[in-house]
Amino acid sequence: MTPIKLLVQSTQRLEGRTYAEYESVNECMEGICKMYEEHLKRMNPLSQSITYGVSQLFEFIDRLVELSCLVFQEDTQTYKSYSREWVKERIYMLLSQQ
Repeated sequence: MTPIKLLVQSTQRLEGRTYAEYESVNECMEGICKMYEEHLKRMNPLSQSITYGVSQLFEFIDRLVELSCLVFQEDTQTYKSYSREWVKERIYMLLSQQ
């Protein structure tokens, strides 16, 4: 297990900052997908089912004010920061495997 902290700021307001902790990269990427699905549900409350493509998910990620992952590095006992581009690469890899 590799501890990961996901930092997200969805709006310009500081109150829009949030974070989540995950135990693996895949779990974190699934959490980001769930975040987008929750956003879609809020935007389309009457829809029975919601579908989306990876490009729509990436547009959502790009619209976030801030998104980064802090991944624990066992060898140095520190966290390394990764950008939204790294996140999109990992999500693409995860979705390709499913």
